[in-house]
Parts: sequence; C-alpha cells; structure tokens
Amino acid sequence: MNPTEHTPLRAVALVCTLSPSPEPSSSQLLAEQIMAALAEHGVAGKTIRIADHDVKPGVKTDMGQGDAWPEIRATILGCDIVVLSTPIWIGHPSSVAQRVLERLNAELGESDDEGRMLTYGKVAAVCVVGNEDGAHKVSADLFQGLNDVGFSLAPNAVTYWVGEAMQGTDYQDLAKTPDKTAAATNTLAANTAHLARQLKAAPYPAS
Repeated sequence: MNPTEHTPLRAVALVCTLSPSPEPSSSQLLAEQIMAALAEHGVAGKTIRIADHDVKPGVKTDMGQGDAWPEIRATILGCDIVVLSTPIWIGHPSSVAQRVLERLNAELGESDDEGRMLTYGKVAAVCVVGNEDGAHKVSADLFQGLNDVGFSLAPNAVTYWVGEAMQGTDYQDLAKTPDKTAAATNTLAANTAHLARQLKAAPYPAS
C-alpha cells in the first residue's frame, strides 16, 4: 500500500463569481461539488466567495488597511489544494478571478528557507461555468497563471459545464448534473488529491 494514500489534506475553493452572497451562483455550486468529491479522498476544506470580501487591487501580499487578501492568503498557504472557480464572461475568466491571479503574483517574491516559492508543493485545479463555449480557453488562461505563480497541476485538472449558445440556462438551473461533468469532477478530485499527497511526501528540491 502506498504510505501516502491516507495522508490528510486540506483544500480551499476560491469562488470567483461576480455576485456576493446570498445570490445563487453556478460557480459556487460546481466548487461545492468539487469539495464534496475531494472529501471522498480524505480532503477537508471550505469555499471562499471572493466577492464577499474586500480584496484590494494590486500585486502585493498586503495592500494595506481594509484589505481582505492577507487572511485569504493565509488560508491558501495553509492548504495543500487550491481550486479556482470562475464563470465565463465575454469569453474570459471573471474579473474577480483575474484579481485573484494578480494578488497571487506577489508569491513570486516570497520563498521558504530553501529558496522555494511558498506555493511549491500545492496543487491547483479549475472549474468553469458559462452559457457559451470557451471553457477550454478560460481553463488554459487560469492554468498558465496558476503554474506561473508556483502551483502544480494534475492531469485533467478542470471540470466545466457550458450551455447551448445564445440560451439562458445556468448550471444551477439544471435538474441533474450532467454525467460528463460529474465524471470530470470525480477525475479532477482523484488526480488532484493523489498529486497533492505525492508532493507532500516528496517536496520539490531546493531552489
């Protein structure tokens, strides 16, 4: 038996809907489904809806008085897995998701005692919802940004749903989760948890 198979892990899902709570959100729903799937692999954690917090614009770890990012950042650094959940707007990740990436950019200037970025050893995954095509493009944007700031990505590290073009149905309006989306969510959870355990047991070499 792999000795890392049952290593406890923690995860946080950063939900980048434009709508603050208690507005319903497809991005929130899919993120919660990912967290439930991760729980089946021994991963505990929570979701944070970024729009509920005053995350200041900028590229520093702390933008000063009233900035909510330092507390969110502390949660991220305390986790093994970070899920970024976004809707598609005008063919792109939401502006909230972009702000999260901009704040994570500050990690390029942070390192541990061995010269590694503090995000090294943490695994990221993505979920995308929208009413038009574009999930592959949006996930590619987020993958690039997350990898640039030190996160690792497992195979098939995205789950998504996009509705028929020029229609108004949201993911949260569906009577049942589509089988292919559910399968993608389960694969994401299994691969992401596996990679996080491997990196926890065998960290990247010193820089």
